[in-house]
Amino acid sequence: MARNVLGTSLQTCSLEPLTGFTRNGCCETGPEDIGSHTVCTQVTEEFLAFSMMQGNDLSTPRPEYGFAGLKPGDRWCLCASRWMEAAEAGMAPPVILEATHEKALEIVSLADLKYHALR
Repeated sequence: MARNVLGTSLQTCSLEPLTGFTRNGCCETGPEDIGSHTVCTQVTEEFLAFSMMQGNDLSTPRPEYGFAGLKPGDRWCLCASRWMEAAEAGMAPPVILEATHEKALEIVSLADLKYHALR
C-alpha cells in the first residue's frame, strides 16, 4: 500500500484531469518513473508560466497524447525535482500532502512541502 509524506495511505490527487505517472489519479511511482512524479500540487498560473520557461509546457493541449492541458486550479502530480526548482525560484504551486507520495522525501524536505501545503 502506497504511503504519503505524512505516513498515512496515499490519497488520490486528481481524476479530472487524470494525473499520475501511471494515469490512475495518484502520485504513485516505481522504478520506471525516472522523474519521480510524486508531488501532488494545485497548479497556479505562475507555476505554469515558470514550467513553460523551463521547457515543459503543461498548458497546451496535446490531444495526440490524450492531454487536455492544465489550467490554474487543476491538481497534478509533478516531478519532485521540478517542484523543488519552482520552490527555489519562488514559484512553487501549493502541495496536497495527503496525496504526495513518500518517495518525494528523497528529493524534497517535509518542511518545504509543509510550508507550501494547500490551506
